[in-house]
Amino acid sequence: MEGFGGLFGDPDELQRRMAEFAEQMQGQQRLAWADNAIKLAVDMTVAAINRVNVQGNAEQQAQQIRAVMALVFPEAVTLVREARSGLQ
Repeated sequence: MEGFGGLFGDPDELQRRMAEFAEQMQGQQRLAWADNAIKLAVDMTVAAINRVNVQGNAEQQAQQIRAVMALVFPEAVTLVREARSGLQ
């Protein structure tokens, strides 16, 4: 007897298609998580730089920005690396 009176056809085929659909959804969730992690890394970097009260001449300002980047960039790289590894 076919499942649901034959309404959905072959039960094995239905199960295979449902498994494929679940796999697709997991892939989309991993991609969304990776996109969110990368966006967070960018937002975190931009927010940190925007908080800097740069003063002095151009070289002093550049040094101040580099100091902030030295603190924030490793964290941003970690987020992106985690996001990329989640896609593989």
